[in-house]
Amino acid sequence: MKRKIIKRTFDFILSSILIILLIIPFVCISLIIIISTKESPIYLSKRIGQNKKIFIMPKFRTMRKETPQLATHLLKNSNEYLSNIGSLLRKTSIDELPQFFNVLAGNMSVVGPRPHMIKENEKYLKSIDKFMVRHFIKPGITGLAQVNGYRGEIETNLDIVNRIKFDINYIENWSLLLDLKIITLTVFNLFRGEKKAY
Repeated sequence: MKRKIIKRTFDFILSSILIILLIIPFVCISLIIIISTKESPIYLSKRIGQNKKIFIMPKFRTMRKETPQLATHLLKNSNEYLSNIGSLLRKTSIDELPQFFNVLAGNMSVVGPRPHMIKENEKYLKSIDKFMVRHFIKPGITGLAQVNGYRGEIETNLDIVNRIKFDINYIENWSLLLDLKIITLTVFNLFRGEKKAY
C-alpha cells in the first residue's frame, strides 16, 4: 500500500507540473494538426490497462485522413501514411504527451509496462508465458523495456519475450529511484534519437 501511495503521489505531481508547463505547446501542436490534416488533433485508442481493464489512450494525431485501418498502429513500412507534422511528432515521441492526462486521471503511470492494443493483447496472452503479470500494475508512458531497446513495433517473438522479462523485472524491483532512472534514460534517448521511434 505504501508503494502505491508513493508512486501515485509522484505520478500526480509530475503529470500536473508537465501539463501546466506544456499547455501552450499542446494548443499550438493541436492547431498545427488541425490546419495540416483537417482532422481532430487527438487520436483515441482503446488499450488494456491494470487488471485487464480497457481504457482510452490519447495521442496526437500523426496519420493522414486516408490511412487504412490496418496501418493506424504504425509499422516500419507504413511511413507513407504519416502526415508531415506526424513524422516529427513520432520521431520525437511528442505524440505521446497527451497520455499525461491519463496519468493525472489515474489510468496510467509515468513509468510502467507500455499498454498494448486489444488484439495484440489477446494474441500474446495466449502465446507468451507470464504475459498476464504485466497487468498487475498500471501501464506507463515509458518503461524499463522501452529504455532497453524494446519499444515500438514487435518484429520478432524475441521482442515480446524480452519486453515481458523487463516488465516483470520492473514490477518485482520497483523503487522511486528506478522510476527516476527510467525517466532520465527516456529523456536522454529522445535527444539521442531512437531507430524504433517511427
